[in-house]
Amino acid sequence: MQKNILVRSIAALSGIVMLASVAACGDNTATTTDNSSSSDSTSKSTPISGNFSGAGASSQQAAVEAWIAGFQGTNPEAKIAYNPSGSGAGVQTFLTGATAWAGSDKALADDEVEQSKSVCTEGTAFDVPVYISPIAVVFNLKGVSDAGKHINMDAATIAKIFDGKITKWNDPAIADQNKDLKLPDTAITVVHRSDKSGTTQNFVSYFKDVTPDNWTYDLSENWPNEVGQGAKGTSGVISTVKQADGTIGYADFSQVGDLGTVAVKVGDKYNEISAEAGSKVIGDSKQDDTVKGDNRIVIKINHATEAEGAYPIVLVSYDIVCPAYKDTKQTEFAKAWLTYVTSDEGQKAAQDAAGTAPLPSSLKSEITKSIEAIKTK
Repeated sequence: MQKNILVRSIAALSGIVMLASVAACGDNTATTTDNSSSSDSTSKSTPISGNFSGAGASSQQAAVEAWIAGFQGTNPEAKIAYNPSGSGAGVQTFLTGATAWAGSDKALADDEVEQSKSVCTEGTAFDVPVYISPIAVVFNLKGVSDAGKHINMDAATIAKIFDGKITKWNDPAIADQNKDLKLPDTAITVVHRSDKSGTTQNFVSYFKDVTPDNWTYDLSENWPNEVGQGAKGTSGVISTVKQADGTIGYADFSQVGDLGTVAVKVGDKYNEISAEAGSKVIGDSKQDDTVKGDNRIVIKINHATEAEGAYPIVLVSYDIVCPAYKDTKQTEFAKAWLTYVTSDEGQKAAQDAAGTAPLPSSLKSEITKSIEAIKTK
């Protein structure tokens, strides 16, 4: 009898274990379904393994660090490194074949697309938007920025400051737009990027589009005049602005910290910087259909927008890849990486880490189509 009781106990225990196993499987399935997004297939395919490197925009650093952590969560054998050397340097490194991808705050130039034929085994390199970020006009001014106050400026005033035409903080051009502020007779010190930078090109392209009479320089990733002092990378500009009273510079919004920021005039209002305000500009912009090369998604930013609440000085940050590489592992990585980065999960990771605005849903189907052009088989 004791033997029969023992048998029945074992059977009952086995049944409980089986039910628990079924329930656990059900839970795993539900979790996977809830957490996946339509554009994120990294968790559904063979995990990526190997060593992969990228280089480029220093403004992307915070987002890239978050992406690496997220990507390695489902691809633990992938070792990924990113060098925030600046957009221009990153693209040039990519065009030597030394990296799997480049991060850039500007789209590829026509000659760069042509050069990419030497590193892509098929077709030419293409750029895919990975996030939207406003460019802050940052300043350090005793009694204003340290009191948490913004300064209002229109496009012409900002352009004249960065061209050395306005040199004092209490200049009438600034004071007339800030009647509620007591502005000191402090000299303005301009801080700009010393390295080749997509942030620079995006920043000055705002002047070229909105106040061309006050910015007559050719559009370039290099700072065009001798005004002020240069600093390398986004972090270099921020650090230099923090060091002295009266400084002003420009930097990706993700690294502003407690510095003051300029509220920019749009229509009849002055709009403060935010990720949401930056995304409104892209919603009021179109794709550039004049670019050369296949699979490219390049946004022509409408700097002259008058959309309600829009902050007009923004950049669209891109990742640049080949449709095929000599090393098949790099091809597999590039496809999986872009799939994750542009997924809902990847976009949220960037937003949480860097304060970026996610890509508009209107672009997602075209981005997916471009990524699918990467030939892994």
